[in-house]
Amino acid sequence: MRKKLFLLTFLIASAICYAQDVTKVTGFVVNSENDSPLESVNIVNLNQVRGTSTNVNGQFEISAVVNDTIHFSYLGFKSIKVRVTNDWIKFGNSKIELTELAFALEEVVVNQLKLTGYLEVDIKQVAINTGYRYSISGLTSTGYESRTPSALTKVLGNIFNPADFLYNMFGRKPNEMHKLKKMKKDDEIRSILSKRFDREMLMVLLQVDRVDLDLIISECNYSKEFVQTANDLQILDAISECYEEYKILSRSRRNSKI
Repeated sequence: MRKKLFLLTFLIASAICYAQDVTKVTGFVVNSENDSPLESVNIVNLNQVRGTSTNVNGQFEISAVVNDTIHFSYLGFKSIKVRVTNDWIKFGNSKIELTELAFALEEVVVNQLKLTGYLEVDIKQVAINTGYRYSISGLTSTGYESRTPSALTKVLGNIFNPADFLYNMFGRKPNEMHKLKKMKKDDEIRSILSKRFDREMLMVLLQVDRVDLDLIISECNYSKEFVQTANDLQILDAISECYEEYKILSRSRRNSKI
């Protein structure tokens, strides 16, 4: 009886501690210039990999604990990171100010197609996606996309070469790469990424710069056409697919040495 009572007490205490740990922070986001509320600001807890956005009044609520970092981003405004403090959790409803960015418009040159009316001639002016997809035996995904069939050899060589960029990147940042699964499971983050093409959120979550991010996609042999047209969610799925296949092939390599 005493054992059962002790177990019950332990479970209740654990539940109370867990409830205390699960906290949320609230606030509202405004334009720093005129204090007007900003709707649909992208908000992500970088530690817990949870996302949300502001409502029409600029208000938001997101799960967080002390020392978590919250990232705020909005088109045309400078992104910022805010550390969660005890005071924020205790008093809540913090005011977050975003500053507008000044953009210099560049001249855009539009090359108009000159159609002749002859299909055989005109069709040659249309850009063709020359990407290929590969299916690797033993893997559940559809494999890699690349520009040439011979790139499959390069993909496998990259993964198995200890000096390769992917080996160094995936091995050097395991914690960040593990976030890929969390990112894919969070519906709010997926919704945010599906509407973005600037790669900023991916760089922040994975803790890589734009050069390294582009290199990851390149070394995974996704075609240039895919990279140019894909939104951030599609890039996330591409990196995640590449990482999962990398882990399987690396595991196979280790087992073969035993």
